[in-house]
Amino acid sequence: MCEANAYLIKDNKEVLLMEAVDKVEPEDDGVCLRSIFGEQQFIKGYVYSLSLVDHKVYLKEKKE
Repeated sequence: MCEANAYLIKDNKEVLLMEAVDKVEPEDDGVCLRSIFGEQQFIKGYVYSLSLVDHKVYLKEKKE
């Protein structure tokens, strides 16, 4: 399988947001995550980095 897990970087720690992420779509105010199970989550943030070998997407929240 080629899905990834999405993590929020908060206080230099990884917080799991969603498993089996299939789509990461940028939107005006943030990022929309969709899993292979039909789950959807919106984060007011941005993609911080990707680890393709480890199947991880790292996100950070936007500072207001």
